[in-house]
Amino acid sequence: MKLGLALGSGGARGWCHIGVIRELETMGIEPDMIAGCSMGALVGAAWAAGRLDELEDWARSLTRTKFLTFVDIRLGGGGLIRGRAVMEILKAIDAPDTIEELGKPFLAVATEMATGREFWLREGSVHDAVRASVSIPGLFSPHCVDGRWLLDGGLINPVPGSAARALGADTVIAVNPNGRHDGHLWKPRAEGQGMWGLLTGDGLREKLPDTLEKLLPETTTESPQPPDYVDVVSTSIDIMTDYMRKTRAAGDPPHVSLDADLMDEVMITDLFRAERAIEEGHKMVRDQADTIARICGV
Repeated sequence: MKLGLALGSGGARGWCHIGVIRELETMGIEPDMIAGCSMGALVGAAWAAGRLDELEDWARSLTRTKFLTFVDIRLGGGGLIRGRAVMEILKAIDAPDTIEELGKPFLAVATEMATGREFWLREGSVHDAVRASVSIPGLFSPHCVDGRWLLDGGLINPVPGSAARALGADTVIAVNPNGRHDGHLWKPRAEGQGMWGLLTGDGLREKLPDTLEKLLPETTTESPQPPDYVDVVSTSIDIMTDYMRKTRAAGDPPHVSLDADLMDEVMITDLFRAERAIEEGHKMVRDQADTIARICGV
């Protein structure tokens, strides 16, 4: 019986995948293959390359200030975060150039922009596969692979259990970073939270280039505070992917579904909050350890 992990989309919440894999290791369980979507593709590629330690170290070392170096607000840029950030991460962890060089079976899920169809990347450039899969609309610009412009795989298959089965998995553990434990996908945030809060807090606004500072919202006393740009984009994506996840799972249910409880604490852009998300990944597995052990025969 071959075990496949389906690592779902969720931006920064997807760091929980690292904790899931680590906790499975403590149980003596090692997956045979991983199908990843968005952040799940990044973590899955690092695992398949045997570079998960390096990725975890990188994620835990990321600070708010370092994260801001990835921000690139341009009207023509297609996203808030530089696409080259993905290449820099893969280079930092010394990932192989091609999927064929990875030590374990791996597949990244993306969405073809022109047709809206699911697109699987199973060969070729690791960078292209991961970069395309993480192209969250409004945050990362689309990525072109072989003439196709590709978007985040979460738009069509946010927790890709079907892709894990296609890799040969008999048993599938699905990891959903966007669990809805209280029924809410968005709540008003305290002052200073959110993307704009990050950019304007801790005296950072004064350090920003004039071109970027002009794009930030004016200080307002309006009550209640309206959702900011990233809140609107990320919550809209959460609503859509939650529906897609339920629809896909109804027709092709995993053997075990792990749902993170991070919606209220970690925004999809909070890449510098890896420690909290990884901790949640450990907890998700511990909470269902008996079921996982029974299904995996350990």
